[in-house]
Amino acid sequence: MITNLNDSECKNLLANNYIGQLGYIYIDRPFVVPMTYFFEKEDIIIGYSEDGHKTKSMRDNRKVSLLVSEKTDSNVCNSVLVHGFYEELSGSEAKKDLHEFSAGIKELILKKEHKEVNCIGDFSHKKETKNTTIVFRIRIDDLTGKKITY
Repeated sequence: MITNLNDSECKNLLANNYIGQLGYIYIDRPFVVPMTYFFEKEDIIIGYSEDGHKTKSMRDNRKVSLLVSEKTDSNVCNSVLVHGFYEELSGSEAKKDLHEFSAGIKELILKKEHKEVNCIGDFSHKKETKNTTIVFRIRIDDLTGKKITY
């Protein structure tokens, strides 16, 4: 059976996870890539990336999607699809959001997985590189959620 999640349930799923699938458009083709994210507030998701294909694409077409799903037990799967707008940050605003991102995810991992992490590289698929780090927000325009019970 498939049922809709209400807004509160959707936001709770976003707030209690940190890995999603980011969708964006590049030269009229959809791309979907894994993304470490932090759900900061009611309408903001924080992320970061290297300056590359993904960020260049999102600068050109600011409309993006984020899919987050979780299996709560063997019979239930919940998912949320976010539609929003890419917003690149710089300077002190980028530093502040990256700090909130890191602190929030560390706290979430400690709560959910009972392990401590020291730095972003401990929980993100990104590793230290020589490329520039881009901090960004996704301002949520719309979100929908589904609960599938088997």
